[in-house]
Amino acid sequence: MLPLNQLRIGLASDHAGYALKLKVIEHLFHAGATVYDFGCYSTDSCDYPDFAHPLAAAVENGQEDFGITICSTGNGICMTANKHQGIRAALCWDVPIARLARQHNNANILGLPANFVSEELALEMVDVFFSTDFEGGRHERRINKIPLK
Repeated sequence: MLPLNQLRIGLASDHAGYALKLKVIEHLFHAGATVYDFGCYSTDSCDYPDFAHPLAAAVENGQEDFGITICSTGNGICMTANKHQGIRAALCWDVPIARLARQHNNANILGLPANFVSEELALEMVDVFFSTDFEGGRHERRINKIPLK
């Protein structure tokens, strides 16, 4: 895995994930990552697909190396991102899941449930996700079967 200061990371949230997204952006910025905020931009009620689709497209086409999605449960925004063929968005709620999402599933988007994890835990998952390499091997065969042909 490249060091954070060599990665382009896009973030998207809805209103429920907005405050946590700001903390994650600050954390990544201080680590030297290039960060792009796909929205939302306030706590005003909004629809997560409006931000998840542009983020997923940017990761899919290589504009961003990775992404992070954040909504209240993390589910809806991950489901939306996963509609894109080249995306493997993983909803993570603890550090071992974040590590395995990269190690075994080669996840390219980290999904965070803002209402169910602390800021400290979220930032720890971000660090683990971006410092873990894909293991390949038997896992490569499996992830190659994910996209519909």
